[in-house]
Amino acid sequence: MDAQPGRSVTSKVLALLDAFTPASPALTLSELARRAELPLPTASRRVAELVAWGALERGDDGRYRIGLRLWEVGSLAPRGLGLRELALPTMEDLYEVTHENVQLAVRQDVELVFIERIAGRHAVPVLTRVGGRFALHATGVGLVLLAYAPAEVQEQVLAAPLERYTPLTITEPGRLRRGLAEVRRTGYAVSDRQVTMDALSVAAPICGPEGSVVAAISLVVAHHRADPVALAPLVQAAGRTISRSLGTSYGPRGSVG
Repeated sequence: MDAQPGRSVTSKVLALLDAFTPASPALTLSELARRAELPLPTASRRVAELVAWGALERGDDGRYRIGLRLWEVGSLAPRGLGLRELALPTMEDLYEVTHENVQLAVRQDVELVFIERIAGRHAVPVLTRVGGRFALHATGVGLVLLAYAPAEVQEQVLAAPLERYTPLTITEPGRLRRGLAEVRRTGYAVSDRQVTMDALSVAAPICGPEGSVVAAISLVVAHHRADPVALAPLVQAAGRTISRSLGTSYGPRGSVG
């Protein structure tokens, strides 16, 4: 019988999966046990089960990585795959017009998750990746998602320490609150060098059938060649097109799902 009676088998399995990060995509059994805070024999048994099911794969180097079976299951998430498939044609059109980075994100609790991106070959480098999480207060898509989030989510973000990524990142709650009001007034957000000092993003909301904001789309361009006023109508039009694909004719009027 496993030790640690206070933890269920499910919690131990989830802890093992949660041990993987973008910075550590391959881990040894000892590393997995340590990160999941499990005895090595317990970790060994649970990892063997995960490998047998396909959630983990063991490489020739002896390290474990996330398996394709887990990716297949994750792709069934309705806010990921379905939205991505509906949005991708519009994202491709936006890329063809601009040849800049195009990103699609949804909110999960007090973070955002990128569910698709198209990277321009000669566009400014970005820190994002599909499936990656990021803070809401700094990016264009994050500002849109936060602006239309429920009041309790906004207050939770505003009450917590706001990480500073560059000298221009907004970390003052009062200033961020005013910025969110401006997003709701104009219908788009601009993040000017708040994540990296060479990039500017312009983002717009995507609405679901009832007019609630369910996602955000953005263009990320090099700061020195950015014109937010010119880019905003393009991004807003893309957001409206995807919203219509989701079955809405409303503008943003609700909370993020």
